Amino acid sequence: MYKIQTNSSGTRSIDISEEHLQTIDDYQFFRDLIDSNGYVDEQVLDKLKLNIRSLLESEAGKDKRLLDLCLDVVYHSNMKAYGLQQLVLLFINWKNRGNNNLGMTKRAIQGTPFN
Repeated sequence: MYKIQTNSSGTRSIDISEEHLQTIDDYQFFRDLIDSNGYVDEQVLDKLKLNIRSLLESEAGKDKRLLDLCLDVVYHSNMKAYGLQQLVLLFINWKNRGNNNLGMTKRAIQGTPFN
């Protein structure tokens, strides 16, 4: 179990499980999510939510893991752009430990206003 900070002051956080990270990987939610400017903002979070909502409305949306990811992480009341940035960083580190290549690097999000 991992914990990500969801605001800059550190007063809010969300618990992230291995299953959540695996679901993100299986659905490739972070692929092409962040624009070339590298900023993670509320628009990026909204884009992720819309992508997930579309999956849930389709027949492929019957996956319990996807529902758990939504309820526990993406649609969590504490999830904001700062939290999504932390989730992306956690995911990159998690993928790197598994020696998998995600196709994006920390450099893609280092220009965020939250660093």
